[in-house]
Amino acid sequence: MPDNTDDLSLLIDAARLAGQVATSFAGLSAKRWDKARGAGPVTEADLAVNAMLEHTLRSARPDYGWLSEETEDNARRLTHEHVFIVDPIDGTRSFIEGSRTWAHSLAIARNGRVVAGVVFLPLRDKLYAAALGRGAWLNGAAITASATADPGTANILAAKPTVQPDLWPGGLPGFQRAHRPSLAYRLGLVAQGRFDAMLTFRPSWEWDIAAGALIVTEAGGTCTDKSGAPLMFNNPVPQLNGVIASGAALHDRLLGHLAPLDPRAKPTHPRMNPKPQE
Repeated sequence: MPDNTDDLSLLIDAARLAGQVATSFAGLSAKRWDKARGAGPVTEADLAVNAMLEHTLRSARPDYGWLSEETEDNARRLTHEHVFIVDPIDGTRSFIEGSRTWAHSLAIARNGRVVAGVVFLPLRDKLYAAALGRGAWLNGAAITASATADPGTANILAAKPTVQPDLWPGGLPGFQRAHRPSLAYRLGLVAQGRFDAMLTFRPSWEWDIAAGALIVTEAGGTCTDKSGAPLMFNNPVPQLNGVIASGAALHDRLLGHLAPLDPRAKPTHPRMNPKPQE
């Protein structure tokens, strides 16, 4: 079994430091502006956390590549066996509003597969963590995904567009829908068993998903794209074809209710299109 505990310890320490940096800014008064081409808001806190993480993590692992929402992308990361995949603040709008549901999402992928991941919500004191082959934890205690198998009784995290009737040709299952702004937090809640699944059918940035996807699978759940295909990371265009994450017993049953997907659909380029808001 691979030992990724040193990388996980590095991410945990960096995530806690990120929390200290982010909470030194007041979300309601932090300087903020809109990114170009409608890509959503950014604050001085996002950039400060990103700068700290890039310095801290790359100093510790200079041979690792770097992919972050707040760093201009380039192809050099594709030449690295390992790459950091980071969202300095997932849920920037929540941060601006003064909510407690934003998170730091930090992951390390090796040859496209995530081997260590952390999702940290400093204002809720929740730190989800996982290492490949080692299990998943919330604040140091082991967590397990839900055993629910019936979509009709499931509690699922999903945005409103996900429940459009045309996506469910056999009729929308009668699950209960809830929402959290941060995709990384949604994945943590599924891994924890608080919710049975999370769904997003829009193109999803790797930095929102990488850490949480590993946490779900290490908690015994299943996490794929919306077609059921395995997730691979550090792609030339760092977007995924949506995400379905759930307990293992529920995953295939959810897929069975969905409309056939268009095989011609391709992810859009993250630097040329707005960030999906869910």
